[in-house]
Amino acid sequence: METIVFIGTNKSGSSREAIRASERLGFFTVLFTNKKQFLEQREEFTEVHQMVFSNIIKEELAENMMELQKQGKKIRLIVSFVDPYVHIAAALNERFTDSTVSSMQFLDMEDKIRTRNMLKHLPQSPYFFVYNPEESVSGFIKKINTRFPLIVKSPVSAGSKDVLYINSKFELQMAIIGMSKKYKNTPILVEEYLIGPQYLIEVIVHHGKINIAAVIKQETTFDQRFIVTGYSLCTKMDSRLHESIRDSVDSIVGAFKMEDGACHVEMKLVNGNWKLIEINPRISGGAMNRMIETGYGINLVEETLKLYLGGTPELTRKHNKFVYVHYITIDKRGRLQNVTGTGRALKHPGVEEVFIKPRKGKMLRPPLSMGDRYGYVMAEADSYASARKAALEAAKEISFNLESDHV
Repeated sequence: METIVFIGTNKSGSSREAIRASERLGFFTVLFTNKKQFLEQREEFTEVHQMVFSNIIKEELAENMMELQKQGKKIRLIVSFVDPYVHIAAALNERFTDSTVSSMQFLDMEDKIRTRNMLKHLPQSPYFFVYNPEESVSGFIKKINTRFPLIVKSPVSAGSKDVLYINSKFELQMAIIGMSKKYKNTPILVEEYLIGPQYLIEVIVHHGKINIAAVIKQETTFDQRFIVTGYSLCTKMDSRLHESIRDSVDSIVGAFKMEDGACHVEMKLVNGNWKLIEINPRISGGAMNRMIETGYGINLVEETLKLYLGGTPELTRKHNKFVYVHYITIDKRGRLQNVTGTGRALKHPGVEEVFIKPRKGKMLRPPLSMGDRYGYVMAEADSYASARKAALEAAKEISFNLESDHV
């Protein structure tokens, strides 16, 4: 029984769509998850043929792989589309399949400090400092003696919840102390705050050739955290801008010496020069796969699976549409009673999809992480402005009705 094993998934988005793609390709799908609620909602995961509850620890997962083999399953691929499991899955894949995909590049991309050190010779690298746990916080701040604002990150955490904007020595001290308590004995990354338009680039590397599958411009809002609330598929770009993106992506991804793999690169254009925010060894989550499929007719998670199975990914666009995705956040805390207006939003011209994540009874809050985005509207049109307008106008129809939190 030809089997693809997935390590972790989210309830929706790119990681879930990868499992659906695996089933479409004719494979038996096995999901290892540490989320007990997924087992309770087992009937909703129809594309998962076998679901196993497990700690996401390499040794325990290895024992589970051997058990699958005893059951007669031929494991063709072990993969993850979820932070921070990509490297674990790739290491298991090296052990249990005949894949030639190396896990080391995935580890280098997952760890933000390893990434910064690998790329520090490139012009795309911002200036950065590393706080080590054995240092005194005050001594470190005195030593770096740098200008503000800064960004503080945990190197082992993905997403915006551990990305802090710092504008003074006191804020820097408090951020390092707080993050040191949260991630004990772990170095902390302190880096330059970058100002400029932000882009996300989806990349597939096949036999050493770096292919750009899509370029997406991001719109970010900042309150307590940086939250990306808008994504625009760059269907048509100025040729010089695209060439500069191509050159920077070639330099950044090329430094990892990856032969076969998928990743996404986030950069800002700062005073005419590209600077790297981060690189992650997987497609971006959320609506990204659906967005690229709507705009170009390319199912990127499916092509990624083909790549990891030893095939050739097909990245030729079937069509070219402008697509905009607007993510919905809320400005107060409360328990969800119901959501209204999704039907009206869907009737707006150009709207392709409306997605609402939380269920009735879920406690919602203003965004402290990307996980606090509670839905999105995706729209397509014949221009960027029209697609954006359609998504934003449709989103105004949607209301999250909350029971106030009095705690």
